[in-house]
Amino acid sequence: MGKIERAIISVTDKTGIVEFARRLEEMGVEILSTGGTAKAIRECGVKVKDISEYTGFPEMLDGRVKTLHPKVHGGLLGVRSNPEHVKMMKAHGISNIDLIIVNLYQFEKTIAKEGVTLEDAIENIDIGGPAMLRSSAKNFNDVTVIIDPADYELVLNEMKENRGCTSLKTRFYLAKKVFNLTHKYDGAISRYLEKIELEG
Repeated sequence: MGKIERAIISVTDKTGIVEFARRLEEMGVEILSTGGTAKAIRECGVKVKDISEYTGFPEMLDGRVKTLHPKVHGGLLGVRSNPEHVKMMKAHGISNIDLIIVNLYQFEKTIAKEGVTLEDAIENIDIGGPAMLRSSAKNFNDVTVIIDPADYELVLNEMKENRGCTSLKTRFYLAKKVFNLTHKYDGAISRYLEKIELEG
């Protein structure tokens, strides 16, 4: 894997995220972000580019569509060692995205609230987050993916020691955490919906 040059940060758990973003910026990493995360980072003086500016497509449908775009998923899934992938990405203006930090909408916390409606539960089913996580984890040879603030120091230390790169061992470890999370996340949604009966 080459040097990490571009990252997406989109988190619900903002623990330590500003300091993490600041240290990425110090290492010359371009930061792309969405909504509240971009606002939190920007307000602390860290330079950030909105995903919509990068894709050229606005966030829309009440935030349901913001990261579901070829410039995002192409940047995550493109195999850097495949000349055809590199050629196709260049032709379509797709940049490599080397690092992604994403937490999912807190579905289980939502459905645990007393009186929660089906509508509220449905709106807290994350689509873009799991899609980006799965794309990144699938391409662990080229992409570093973080879902847990506890892993920030691990990644930053490796980047510092290896001229902006992370090890394959660490990327694989982080990818496995992703698939474990998405498995549990989908399971929670499925178990909740199984209890619901609709008329009509």
